[in-house]
Amino acid sequence: MLTAGIDLAAEDTNTAVAWIRWTPTGAVLEELVIGAGDDELLRAASSADKAGIDCPLGWPEPFVEFILAHHRGELAAPTDLIGRDWRRTLAWRRTDVVTHALIRRPLLSVAADRIAHTAMRCAALLARLAEEGQPVDRCGGGTVVEVYPAASLKQWGYHIRDTRGGRTAVL
Repeated sequence: MLTAGIDLAAEDTNTAVAWIRWTPTGAVLEELVIGAGDDELLRAASSADKAGIDCPLGWPEPFVEFILAHHRGELAAPTDLIGRDWRRTLAWRRTDVVTHALIRRPLLSVAADRIAHTAMRCAALLARLAEEGQPVDRCGGGTVVEVYPAASLKQWGYHIRDTRGGRTAVL
């Protein structure tokens, strides 16, 4: 089985992709591209049996509905304009709620944080994959799946701690 892991960023310079071949005896890194452009990412998603992208694959439905209603001038005034819980219902997807409960660390919101720039790039990549005939199912049924490396590491029993310079150490 061939998997691709994509650490997606808004710009090519900070994007990386790794192809890993899984065998009965272990895993072998077949290729690693640092500074990966869209062509490498599309090749990864097209050639792998599964491709994990470290990026939200969509926006929360309540957020989308909120923005559309605001855009059309049809937004009903919320009863609590400043409450954190109300904003979180717009900013977090179900995936984010579950992941936050698991790792107990702050998450980036695709609706209200800089990760939205990366998600925009991801949405364009998914559209290109679909145009090329690749099955794109944002729920994980296609080749591409959304991944949370920190949550995966925690589930596998690794401990994560923040270190200087914004880097993360896995212990």
